[in-house]
Amino acid sequence: MRRTPTDPRPDYRRTVEGQGLVFPTTPTPDGREVPYWYEEACYTLTADEVDTLEETTAQLHRLCLAAVDHVIAADWFDRFAITDERVAAAVRRSWREQPPSLYGRFDLAYDGQGGPARLLEYNADTPTGLLESAICQWYWLQDTRPSADQWNSLHERLVEAWRKTGKQLAPGPVHVLHTGMDTSGEEEMTCAYLAETAAQAGLEALTLPIEQVGWDYDRSGFVDLQLRPIRTAFKLYPWEWLVTDPFGAHVLDQQLTPAGPVPGLGAEPGTCWIEPVWKMLLSNKALLAVLWELFPGHPNLLPAYLDGPRELTAHVAKPLLGREGDGIRIVGAGRDSLEQPDGSGAHGWCYQQYTPLPDYDGNRPVLGSWIIDGEPAGLGIRESDGPVTDYYARFVPHLIEG
Repeated sequence: MRRTPTDPRPDYRRTVEGQGLVFPTTPTPDGREVPYWYEEACYTLTADEVDTLEETTAQLHRLCLAAVDHVIAADWFDRFAITDERVAAAVRRSWREQPPSLYGRFDLAYDGQGGPARLLEYNADTPTGLLESAICQWYWLQDTRPSADQWNSLHERLVEAWRKTGKQLAPGPVHVLHTGMDTSGEEEMTCAYLAETAAQAGLEALTLPIEQVGWDYDRSGFVDLQLRPIRTAFKLYPWEWLVTDPFGAHVLDQQLTPAGPVPGLGAEPGTCWIEPVWKMLLSNKALLAVLWELFPGHPNLLPAYLDGPRELTAHVAKPLLGREGDGIRIVGAGRDSLEQPDGSGAHGWCYQQYTPLPDYDGNRPVLGSWIIDGEPAGLGIRESDGPVTDYYARFVPHLIEG
């Protein structure tokens, strides 16, 4: 793998905005705008590297499913800061019944120098970066290197996953929900893209802020602004927020209520939530420690613990429910050592062995390897100037050489 300088397309920001990426730059606290979509460089991988990454992604997915099964069987919910028995019961039932699940993204450290890719975390509940991975970088490739290839079957696999999922869903539209709290437009456009892929699969799909979802007390069910029952909801909203929200109590009630006919509705009660609630185990950093305990020494895993760094001379302390690099501390890593406010660590910490990201003249990439319907589906690369991939990271397209 190598990073290669490239000539950006004329007026490329307008191009990607037209493709739905309405946030090609990221504002900083001091009033500057730093690029998010970045095409003054690209990453080039060999076909063998892509094959290896695809195999690694499939293997990690299998390990994660085995870890979820073990956590539920061993009742290890306290390790994930899940202390509400109703939440634990909902996770158990969801895992047992296996409602539809759509996608996820592994974040990997990989230097292309012969060593294995290492799992940094798994974003399996509310992963973003999908539109730029599936669409924007594909059109960049067509415009700049039409004879080259890219590890990117995301769009086709999403449509097929929706087509398959649609056979399991109750009649009515799929409501694709984002939070109105996001002012960047990233979550809204991710949901708009997911709704488009659902529509291409033959489903009716509607997008709306989750804050506009209502509860119909007469019918004991969720409704939209037109009072239509919400039978299927894809939510780009974390389960750990949903189950602690007062309004979310209705979600748990439905998760724990046996299905049965509702008079006058002509359908089963409740809402099918995508992603399902069991995936909150995969989006929790405690997963990293559980994986290491169950599969010690696995070449694609890093040592990780919940009770402290133990023997690790250099480690990364990650809040169990941290997002976008918030609260991460790096200890014993020389110039990469880092202290941040630890308010996001109220639920506990995972201590993972520090592994340096590859450094391309100060640019440090993390590889986002996508899973769609349980299968590896493509790659998106974000790079940062420092050791943490945070809100100011850049998305850089890639291609396969040869």
